[in-house]
Amino acid sequence: MARIKIDIQGKLLGTVSIPVRITDINYGNHLGNDALVSLLHEARVSWLATLGFTELNIEGASLIQGDLAVEYLKESFYGDVLNISIYASEISRVSFDLLYHVETTRGQETISIAKAKTGLICFNYEQRKVMAVPAAFLPVLQP
Repeated sequence: MARIKIDIQGKLLGTVSIPVRITDINYGNHLGNDALVSLLHEARVSWLATLGFTELNIEGASLIQGDLAVEYLKESFYGDVLNISIYASEISRVSFDLLYHVETTRGQETISIAKAKTGLICFNYEQRKVMAVPAAFLPVLQP
């Protein structure tokens, strides 16, 4: 079976730092895959907040996640601070991808922990249908 490979490119939107909590550690004594997905979500929500948005309101649009892919690269442990860089890519009329590069620094070494991609779709919950990416949000995403 071919492994997922995520190529990080696009416009860098920002970097969010999040410490690995003890509750993020699994029985293998490292960051659990489910916890990493939750940390990606936390990074996305934190980044949106810096712009004054939420996942339920970006200039009137809500975001729903259409897909998710994760490429796990190295272990992460309790006490690591994850620096999650978020990039925009593949912008269409109603959706866009966010790419995530998850790194930590131990001593003098920067270690790539994971790469991920979420496909986000703009959605109107009142009408229960997809909607265009808000025009005022496009400059945030576009290079």
